[in-house]
Amino acid sequence: MLRLEGVSLSIGGRPLFAPLTLTVSPGDVTAVMGPSGSGKSSLLSLIAGLLDPALTASGTVRIGQEPILDLPPEARGIGLLFQDDLLFPHLSVRDNLLFGVPPGLPAAERRSLVREALEEAELAGFEDRDPATLSGGQRTRVALMRTLLSRPRALLLDEPFSRLDHALRDRIRRFVFDHATRRGLPVLLVTHDPDDADAAGGTRIDLAAV
Repeated sequence: MLRLEGVSLSIGGRPLFAPLTLTVSPGDVTAVMGPSGSGKSSLLSLIAGLLDPALTASGTVRIGQEPILDLPPEARGIGLLFQDDLLFPHLSVRDNLLFGVPPGLPAAERRSLVREALEEAELAGFEDRDPATLSGGQRTRVALMRTLLSRPRALLLDEPFSRLDHALRDRIRRFVFDHATRRGLPVLLVTHDPDDADAAGGTRIDLAAV
């Protein structure tokens, strides 16, 4: 469970949105909408521990019963998927995925986890591919599997479908939501697209109305 309690952001003493309280249950997707500058992406940055120091935050964020805002980013258990897939261009698909596997596992187990992730993403045999040779949908699937391999406790999505063409968008959106649901991850989705929010099927929050 991801729980926000009275969370607000301000810049120069000016609030971006009113205090926000919401709960995202395991396997559910909550969509956060609002105009540019309303604080949507900054809200995700706060949860992930990447907030711009120019912004001031108030309120509490919990995963389960644990407050996380005082934890360093790497200890929060947050998975992030952005508009840009952020695959490392100098690494193969295999090595990009290995980057997400927690350290300390035996090499054979790490390789096995990568193979399983590629099979799950319908990309078996892509281990040695250069990310530059992948389609937009394939890159998004690799980016998601890399995120899931890190074993997050919650998943944040910042406009991850916006650069996909219309024909592909619904398929990849469903792929992402289905994988998060199967793993019981609470998901917070930032989007400008009402179709994304409709496909999420959960609560919709408009920051302009908060």
